[in-house]
Amino acid sequence: MDTVSPQNTQPAPYDADKELRELALNNAPRVFAVTVQYDVAPGEPDGRIAAWGLAYDDGSAHVVTVDGRYRLSLKSAERATWWFGRHSDTTARLLWFAAPSAPSFEAA
Repeated sequence: MDTVSPQNTQPAPYDADKELRELALNNAPRVFAVTVQYDVAPGEPDGRIAAWGLAYDDGSAHVVTVDGRYRLSLKSAERATWWFGRHSDTTARLLWFAAPSAPSFEAA
């Protein structure tokens, strides 16, 4: 689509790369880590990253364990906290990453 300003009668050239970057930004899934915390001794907590996930606009999420052995398709990212926090001595939480702000094309 060309746009023309009142001062400039020349249409602006179409920038396909810019359009694709904006499309990617507007549709990018949110990245999160599933963290688990547990006591290694009474009153001595420890924790680790159990999995990485992508959450989509429709609420669904895909999660992969850190070792790559398990992959989950869930109705929500929050459901991962149930999955990884099933043991009574474990607490699972989601750690959300900020949305991307400047995608760029990488040379092949």
